[in-house]
Amino acid sequence: MPPWGPIAMLTRKQFELLMFIHERLKEAGIPPSFDEMKDALDLRSKSGIHRLIKALEERGFIKRLPNRARAIEVLRLPESVQPSLAANRARGFSPNVIEGNLGRMRAPAESANSNEPVLVPVMGRIAAGTPIEAIQTHSHNIGVPPDMLTPGEHFALEVRGDSMIDAGILDGDTVLLRKSDTADSGDIVVALIDDEEATLKRLRRKGASIALEAANAAYETRIFGPDRIRIQGRLIGLLRRY
Repeated sequence: MPPWGPIAMLTRKQFELLMFIHERLKEAGIPPSFDEMKDALDLRSKSGIHRLIKALEERGFIKRLPNRARAIEVLRLPESVQPSLAANRARGFSPNVIEGNLGRMRAPAESANSNEPVLVPVMGRIAAGTPIEAIQTHSHNIGVPPDMLTPGEHFALEVRGDSMIDAGILDGDTVLLRKSDTADSGDIVVALIDDEEATLKRLRRKGASIALEAANAAYETRIFGPDRIRIQGRLIGLLRRY
């Protein structure tokens, strides 16, 4: 499995919980209780904490010690995170999908050859099907022709699933997106659901609600309240290997 496989992927909530546990262990020497975790992450039930802890354990970030209550050991932190930044995020700072300027469009002065590919960060995988956990970990870069980019910051995601095949987006494609927290009705977007799951769908506005619409008749349109959806980016291009 490549080094950017599932072990490196963290959702925002997983990241916040990991850093909350890490900081509590440093300050008090014991991990927080499930109620404390629930309150810190503003979750409605402890079942959400159980899912997050299981995901962190499966990815190798923590270990639960058997036969001991509240026994959690932090094995490692994300390699790309400095301790000071990690502490700020654990206290409520929301990380951007793109960090740094890897996805920034180069100005003419930055490159003597205007046709030189621009490095865009690949932030893991996105579901074109049943939503998967949101991915915010920079795995690697790809070179993108400058004429495919628009002003602003960009990122790419590897597509998994077939819910957008009628829009020409296939399983295994890499989608190119411009970072944005807004979108027009009809745009294909990366949508974050309840800060936990991410999916690639066409956005439709239906009154005060938001519909995430597949481009495959086998999938149902899902309707959400506006407070449950955060737009992460808008589709601007597609890369495919044959």
